[in-house]
Formats: sequence, structure tokens, C-alpha cells
Amino acid sequence: MEQPFIKLENVCKTFGTNQVLRGINLSIFKGEITTIIGKSGTGKSVLLKHIIGLLSPDSGDILFEGHSLRLMPKKKRKALKSKFSYMFQGAALFDSLTVFENIALPLKERSVLKKNKIKKLVLEKLQQLDLNDIENKYPSQISGGMQKRVALARALITNPEIVLFDEPTTGLDPIRKNAVHQMITDYQKKFGYSGVIVSHEIPDIFDISQRIAMLDHGKIVFEGSPEQIQNCDTALVRQFISGQE
Repeated sequence: MEQPFIKLENVCKTFGTNQVLRGINLSIFKGEITTIIGKSGTGKSVLLKHIIGLLSPDSGDILFEGHSLRLMPKKKRKALKSKFSYMFQGAALFDSLTVFENIALPLKERSVLKKNKIKKLVLEKLQQLDLNDIENKYPSQISGGMQKRVALARALITNPEIVLFDEPTTGLDPIRKNAVHQMITDYQKKFGYSGVIVSHEIPDIFDISQRIAMLDHGKIVFEGSPEQIQNCDTALVRQFISGQE
């Protein structure tokens, strides 16, 4: 059996009196798109923040390629963080920065690259994502679909091994939703990153995912392939999927 790239073991998290994660067990495999589904307020974004290291569990452990994050030396943990990227809900581009400056931002923050090297990398990424000739425009001057692609270009500029997407299609019409899903899967095949998506888009999201995990009341109640979840006879899972469809 292949070792998971990332493994959450009995992860718990409480804020005040609200226990959000109640013993999460989850495996994420390299080169796959894993989607986390579940009702609003079940802790999906909190789970995502644990994977990227923005939050630490109260108890339990997170393993990366078999190594405990808790026991990892600070230097190793920092190196690990550089393998991650995050695409926020609603693109989250900075309105006061040009497309070029938005995409270059992670490189400026994370590396000591010279100006001309940064320019080369940004222009390369713009070309790879079919965003030619817009580097000097501001987010308000380009379409919503293009903004999503610019946000993805920014997420991919550091050549991450894993990209986390927090509800990437929120507020988009069905045609744009499909375009964003297509974009995620096309570039995943092209660049080979592992993707973790938090999404409500059922059943559309099943078409681009290799694994589905359903979160309910702070626990993973299902983990498996899109085919398996659609044939699952657990009442809670069936209800959620049919209610969404």
C-alpha cells in the first residue's frame, strides 16, 4: 500500500467551547486531487488550515511522508511550508497591484531572487496559463475568470508540491464554475501538484477528484473514490449528496 503524502491522525481542535475537529483521520496521496465536502460550518476550512500549518492541533498528529509535523525541527518545518501554496476563496488578488505584481508577490516574500529572474518566472507562468499581455493590468480591468487564473498563477509561481483550494468557485455562474474546475485539473496534469479542495459543488467536483472525504460534525464520515461515494449506502452520506443534487 502506497504511503500517504499527508496523513492526519486523530486530529482535534477546539476554539473556546466549540470543538470543531473531533478526531480527524484522513489520507492525502501524491499527485491526486482530494476534495473535502460537507455542510457549512463543519470545519472544512479549519481542516485546510491544519494541513498548511496555519493552525496546530490540540491533540493528534499530522504526518508528511511519514514524518510527524509535531516532532519536526523548525528548519525542516519551514522547508516543508515552502512546498505548499494556497488559493483563497474569491481569488483574493490585491487591487492596488498589477497582475504582474500579484503573481510575483510569493517570490518576493519567500526568496532572494534577483529582479530579472522574478520577471522571467512570472512571464513564463503567465504564458503557461494563457494570460498573455495582461501583466500591466489591474485586477479590476480583467474578467472574473481571468482573475481566477491569475490567482492560480500566483499559487503556482513557487512550483509547490501541494496546492490547497478553499471553495475556488464561490460566487461563479455554472459556466465559470466548470471553467475553474477544468483549469484546476488541466494544470494539475501539467504541473503535477497534489490538490486539496474544499467544495460544495456536488456532483460536479466528482469529475475532477480522485478522492473524496466528507466531514460531518468534526469527523470524517466517508473517505474514498467519487464512484464509491455515489454508491455509498450510509444514510448521512446519501442524504447530503442527494440534498445537494
